[in-house]
Amino acid sequence: MAPIVPPIKCQGIKTRIVRAIESLQPQVAGGRWIEPFCGSCVVPFNLRPERAFLCDSNRHIIRFYCDLQSGQITAGSVREYLMEQGARLKQSGESVYYEIREQFNETPSSLSFVFLNRACFNGVMRFNRKGKFNVPFCRKPERFARAYITKIANQVAQCARILRSVDWVFQASDFRNTLEQAVADDFVYADPPYAGRHVDYYNSWAEEDEKDLAEDLKKLPCRFVLSTWYQNKYRTNPRIESEWSTGDFTINHVEHFYHVGPTEDLRNSMVEALISNFAGAIEHKRPKSTTQPGLFDLFDDDSVLNNRIVDKVEPDTDAARRI
Repeated sequence: MAPIVPPIKCQGIKTRIVRAIESLQPQVAGGRWIEPFCGSCVVPFNLRPERAFLCDSNRHIIRFYCDLQSGQITAGSVREYLMEQGARLKQSGESVYYEIREQFNETPSSLSFVFLNRACFNGVMRFNRKGKFNVPFCRKPERFARAYITKIANQVAQCARILRSVDWVFQASDFRNTLEQAVADDFVYADPPYAGRHVDYYNSWAEEDEKDLAEDLKKLPCRFVLSTWYQNKYRTNPRIESEWSTGDFTINHVEHFYHVGPTEDLRNSMVEALISNFAGAIEHKRPKSTTQPGLFDLFDDDSVLNNRIVDKVEPDTDAARRI
């Protein structure tokens, strides 16, 4: 069964390693699933914990899922907006993209956020120091073909159905504040930006943040899994050795394909480290080489997962049925 792919694309999305993460998740009755860096929310949408506290410093992501949860946006409204703006984009070109980007930076909305997220260069989510979305256009005026809009609308509908069946709280929050709220029965999954790679994700991510996160995780009263990069063909993450080589921590490795990069030669395999404060293993042996197949042969790009597109939007709400 193919993983659920959310409508929001983020750098480093863990679409195809969710089962590896799930295999490490202990069964804790009554606790919450807590994510201080929920991003696209691909992990909870696939694991579907009954209770969750999902946070991110990116207020636009949080707004989107709050609006979807409340019914303020639906698969139908997303489809209608993308059809309208996509037609304008096809007719007038990139000026429409920059018009919507300017409007979004003045008055953010979930619908324009989806449009920019799916029409920007290489699906990169980047903001400048003033918090303004600054990614250029992908230069594909026909980006929003009918089948592509249908795929996005179906992703929205699928996530909306899940949100109606669970008790999830979304909050725009710094990871420090989020982790302070964890209690013994909770389970924390932390997937921070890759230091030196996703530093423009929303707020900067510096060495100090890495250090603070490690210290806060070690103080948690509950179990956690930290997902971070271990190595690629160029280098190895030095923080694995400095922060996690001593103490009662388990380090598992999963190889997947890192799909952010403007050209194929910059899109390399990545060995992910899944670090936990409890015993549990996917594969104990460290990978010999990033060019060798890992336990999972994974791709993070949703085009790989959704290559069969049917022009039919699955029912979600009354608005969705009007499509």
